[in-house]
Amino acid sequence: MTDSVYKVIELVGSSPNSWEEAAKNAVEKAGQTLRDLRVAEVSKLDMKVENGKVTSFRTRVNLSFKYGGGE
Repeated sequence: MTDSVYKVIELVGSSPNSWEEAAKNAVEKAGQTLRDLRVAEVSKLDMKVENGKVTSFRTRVNLSFKYGGGE
């Protein structure tokens, strides 16, 4: 069995529709350049408000991925 190391980064995704879509957008965008994504944990939810109306949902995500060489 090989020891593994994981790095955790914080991302903020946004969506005009929902917090779930905002989180998905963050993870899928990160997946375009990062390999071996493991776990995404939602740490905060908020909304952007303009003129008294919600214009965007934002989700802060802690995303872990395998760090270093392969097994």
